[in-house]
Amino acid sequence: MTNRRTFFKAAGATMLGAAAVSRAGAASLPEAVIQAAPTMRPPPPPPNGRPYHPVATLNGWSLPWRMKDGVKEFHLVAEPVVRELAPGMKANLWGYNGTSPGPTIEAVEGDRVRIFVTNKLPEPTAVHWHGVLVPNGMDGVSGLTQPRIPAGKTFVYEFALQRPGTHMYHPHADEMVQMAMGMMGLFIIHPKDTRQLRVDRDFAFVMASYAIDPGAATPRTSEMTDFNIWAWNSRVFPGIDPLVARTGDRVRIRIGNLTMTNHPIHMHGPHFEVTGTDGGWVPKSARWPEVTTDIAVGQMRAIEFDAIAGDWAIHCHKSHHTMNAMGHNLRTFIGLQKRDLVPARKLVPDMMPMGTAGMAEMGKMEMPMPENTLPMMTGFGQFGPMEMGGMFSVVKVREGLSADDYSDPGPYRNPEGTVAHEYKGYPGEPPRRAEKTARASAAEFNVVKPGAKSSSHRH
Repeated sequence: MTNRRTFFKAAGATMLGAAAVSRAGAASLPEAVIQAAPTMRPPPPPPNGRPYHPVATLNGWSLPWRMKDGVKEFHLVAEPVVRELAPGMKANLWGYNGTSPGPTIEAVEGDRVRIFVTNKLPEPTAVHWHGVLVPNGMDGVSGLTQPRIPAGKTFVYEFALQRPGTHMYHPHADEMVQMAMGMMGLFIIHPKDTRQLRVDRDFAFVMASYAIDPGAATPRTSEMTDFNIWAWNSRVFPGIDPLVARTGDRVRIRIGNLTMTNHPIHMHGPHFEVTGTDGGWVPKSARWPEVTTDIAVGQMRAIEFDAIAGDWAIHCHKSHHTMNAMGHNLRTFIGLQKRDLVPARKLVPDMMPMGTAGMAEMGKMEMPMPENTLPMMTGFGQFGPMEMGGMFSVVKVREGLSADDYSDPGPYRNPEGTVAHEYKGYPGEPPRRAEKTARASAAEFNVVKPGAKSSSHRH
């Protein structure tokens, strides 16, 4: 285990994180790669440096680097971006390198990294490496550990990576606004021994929440509780990529939470083990089986399972988090006949009396909405409307996929006789247990008032 003295020696004494790059030095910056596509870019193998098994970032990508004198150099650009949350809705966010969240940074335990951060926002920023062991001056807390990065300036952070793990990066400068606008990303540190913690498929995403009024495109950054967009990598169902794997694959899913509440992530089908936290990897002897793991604010979790063929739902188990553009003031009409609402419709012609038998009817109806607004429930599967949104996707496991195939294989073909179906026989009246009569049984009851004498109490 690395002790503190070794850590600070390895991390280095150069305090580049507080130094702005001069105009002359800008020519030597690594290229700032920009990617705005909302679909996942297949994970590329490392072109140089130590080998590792790359992660697949849902609806995202990994940031390229260049090697210079044995150091991996990355270039992040903090800037306003337009992010498609799902087809039919785009949001004006802030992010990095054209996307929100920013690209995933991948490196290997023992690597020395140099990360240039160029600020194209209208205000100062800084970058905190959430959970990564760094020298104090590289920790990215503006005012405390470094000066703020002014608009138009580039700062550089440099440190050695001490241990493998799943981490994040995000601002620690006006973070209420900047994180509410989508500034965040994943930082994956792989073990230097490629046989350690090996899996066949390694997925990753970070959770975010936004408050975007219907018809609007910019989040309300001062919101604390009334969020209506619950997103994985700033995407909502049906815009979230499926997690595709082969039957029998060992699959890992890394999940970070930078929303304002906890999320119990539940997966159907195979049970999983919790194998990693923000603090590192859980020893095999201490892992525990789950089908739901609760991820608190600011936490990371890694889960692993052996893939079983099928289309298995994976979602947050807070039901309101699997809905889109949700309003919190909807009237409940359950049990009320629509004909009873005729007088109200005369007064409010645009009123739609929905939900008289629940909200499921919204999954298949077309209703007028403001532009750039998603339905609360949407998405269709092979058997009809799915009535889902927000934090929901599907783990799609198939036989015979190639190791690098992450494309959507379409609906799962269930073996004959294995799909729930309508019972065609006559059900009759379901038997019910006979109700007990209200009359008392033959047992006798003697009631004795307080203070009264009685030789016996029969009951």
